[in-house]
Amino acid sequence: MKLQTGAGSLFSDRRSFVAHLAAIGANIIFGINYVVAKGIMPDFLLPRAVIFLRVTGAMAIFWLVSLFFPRQEVAPKDLKKMFVAAFFGVALNQIMFFEGLNLSTPINASIIMVGIPILVLFFAHFLIKERITKNKLIGIVLGFTGSAFLILQSGSLSLSGSFLGNLLIFINVSSYALFLVLIKPLMRTYHPLTVMKWVFSFGFLFILPFTGHLAWQADYGAIPTDIWMSIAFVVFFTTVLAYFLNNYSLTVISPTVNSAYIYLQPFLATFVAILFGRDQLNWAQLVAAALIFTGVYFVNFKTSKRNTSYAS
Repeated sequence: MKLQTGAGSLFSDRRSFVAHLAAIGANIIFGINYVVAKGIMPDFLLPRAVIFLRVTGAMAIFWLVSLFFPRQEVAPKDLKKMFVAAFFGVALNQIMFFEGLNLSTPINASIIMVGIPILVLFFAHFLIKERITKNKLIGIVLGFTGSAFLILQSGSLSLSGSFLGNLLIFINVSSYALFLVLIKPLMRTYHPLTVMKWVFSFGFLFILPFTGHLAWQADYGAIPTDIWMSIAFVVFFTTVLAYFLNNYSLTVISPTVNSAYIYLQPFLATFVAILFGRDQLNWAQLVAAALIFTGVYFVNFKTSKRNTSYAS
């Protein structure tokens, strides 16, 4: 990767540009998913039944696609790392989110969720020695402020919300942040497809005891076609494609840079709601968007004038 001096160019090379696009694409899918997944649960499928379909479907697809690519051997020590990453990034992450959201409020959960980049910065500094720069701190504060401000426009923090629910959401957020940091060194050695097929295979083993019986008991005959399309979106796009894009981006950019794009999710969810006539653009949303995009710029692109540094 090329070096940047001063403000530099926005992207150091074509590979870096593609990696940033991949991270943006993943978060666009995650942002749309808030609208799509809402109609599935709990009227047609229980949350843990959806988790079973997501993980099982993703595992099958990653293994099927891998048959068309050269086989890549994985060292036993790295399989152990993927096993640990699967626990945090697939099992604990998804189960804690759905169970926590069931006990907490959407506003409380959303505010906690946008804390992911802060935790990623913390974990990355201590686990993979990523340097905490002034500009990254400024960017994360700006992004968090903009996201929190946007989320609070649709409601307020609830003091009556379950402490246990908020705690489970915080565990979810922490586990996903840790997953991004743990998976980064593996992406330097293996193809993203190789990592994902093993991560979701191990994830399947973790979630099976907690989700399999609920998926077995579901009444699939009562699910209409439009809901099946939503389920397909959750499996193919939100799980397979978004996870792949997110992890592909980690082959080039750092976990902190990757996680900064999470701040785009509430903005994208609002944009989708406006697009479908469920919301209207107002000044508060414009202010929030300005803070979010400025924050992403500081984390991703702004470099110190006194230092020469990598783009990622």
